[in-house]
Amino acid sequence: MKFDKIKNKGQARLFESQYLEMLTKTHPLVIWGMYIPIIGFLLYHAHTKLGFDITTVLLIFFGGLFFWTFFEYLAHRFLFHFVTENPKTQRIVYVMHGNHHEYPRDKERLFMPPVPSLILASIIFSLQYLVLRGYTFMFFPGFMLGYLLYGSMHYAIHAWNPPFKWMKPLWRNHHLHHYKNDHMGYGVSSTIWDRVFGTMFDLNKEKEDKEKVKDLMFK
Repeated sequence: MKFDKIKNKGQARLFESQYLEMLTKTHPLVIWGMYIPIIGFLLYHAHTKLGFDITTVLLIFFGGLFFWTFFEYLAHRFLFHFVTENPKTQRIVYVMHGNHHEYPRDKERLFMPPVPSLILASIIFSLQYLVLRGYTFMFFPGFMLGYLLYGSMHYAIHAWNPPFKWMKPLWRNHHLHHYKNDHMGYGVSSTIWDRVFGTMFDLNKEKEDKEKVKDLMFK
C-alpha cells in the first residue's frame, strides 16, 4: 500500500451508498460501550453458571488478553498488509486497512464499526468455542479486551505524544510503520512480536522526523 502522499485532511470514500458509507465509521466509545457489557456477562456466566473459580477465570482471561497481541500481529502483517496483484483483493485490503495509511488522521475508522465488528466477533467466538468449549467464556472476554486496548492505543498513538518515556519505542515503531516502511513495525498495542519475528525497527539507527510524525497525528 504505497501512496504518493499521506493525506492530512478528509477521509476515503469507501462505498457509493451513503448508508454503507455510514456503516464504515464509528467512535471508540461506541465500541467500548458495546463490548464491556458482553465481556462482563461472559465472565459472570463462567463463574456463576459454569462454576469456574475466580483464579481459573482470571488465568484464562489474561491468557486471552495475551493471545490477542499475537493475533493482532498476525492480522496486521498478513491480512491488513496482504500483497496481491488482484484488483478485487486490493480493494478489500484498502477497505480494511489501506485507507488508514492514506488518511491516518481519520478518527472514525480506527475501530471496526459495530455491524461488521459484531459479525466477526460472533465468528471468532464460535471458532474458539469449537476448541475451548466452556473456557471460551473466559478466554474470549480477554481476547476482546485486548482488541479494545489495541484500538485505544492506536487512537492514542495518532492523537498524542507518548505519556511516559518507556512508551516512546511503541509510538516510534508505529509512526515508522506509516512513513518509513509498512512491512515492518506491525505491533500496535505491543512490540513483543515485532521483536520476536525481527520486524521491529532499529530505533537507534532511525532519525526522529518530527514533521512526518506530525503529518500522522490528529488532535
